[in-house]
Amino acid sequence: MDLPKLNISVFFPAYNEADNLERLTLRTVESLRRLAAEWEVIIVDDGSRDRTPEVARRLTGELPGVRYLRHEKNQGYGGAVKTGLKAAKLDWIFFTDGDGQFDTAELALLLPATARADFVAGYRLKRQDSLLRSLNAFAWGMLVRTLFGLHGQVRDIDCAFKLFRRRVVDETEFHASGAMISTELLVRAKKLGYRLAEVGVHHYPRLAGQQTGANLKVIARAFKELFRLYKDLR
Repeated sequence: MDLPKLNISVFFPAYNEADNLERLTLRTVESLRRLAAEWEVIIVDDGSRDRTPEVARRLTGELPGVRYLRHEKNQGYGGAVKTGLKAAKLDWIFFTDGDGQFDTAELALLLPATARADFVAGYRLKRQDSLLRSLNAFAWGMLVRTLFGLHGQVRDIDCAFKLFRRRVVDETEFHASGAMISTELLVRAKKLGYRLAEVGVHHYPRLAGQQTGANLKVIARAFKELFRLYKDLR
């Protein structure tokens, strides 16, 4: 089946991902050259303290179509995602995390769904996380689906593998500064009446670097932002 050739802005938030960034960027550029009519890649460095800036600047010099944006001070995952959303120029926006746990070539799996949906969310076929992290994610997903009426529509709320029309971003504002941003994207798209679709993608173990999303401060902020969003949309 011939895949639709879209104009796609791709970005990934990165915090201390120097050992993952080059592999991810090269794989993404290779995939977009095959899959997209027009494309750009944006690296959003959220105040990294390792060699991420050095690697990112070298990649932007070597690869036409790759841009680099940096927060001098860490703004959190949501802050990095919002920077990527604002910087994206093309008709469709795709984002994934900078840790390399997804294969950006699987963007091809999402493209057919754009014929029937405005927002295509990946879901992890087999989550490569610890048991505790997976249980936390299950409980979080159940809560979000209940609060916002997403049962039967979205099975993996916070999967960082999402493709959506640019106008989803143009028509609303996003407020989450933490991990809640992924939930907020889905919920606000649904509220605006956009059609949602889900497609299974593979999830791989992290090869380098450390996860930062499971600490208590991050979790507490996610709950605070969740209930603020619920109050805002009631």
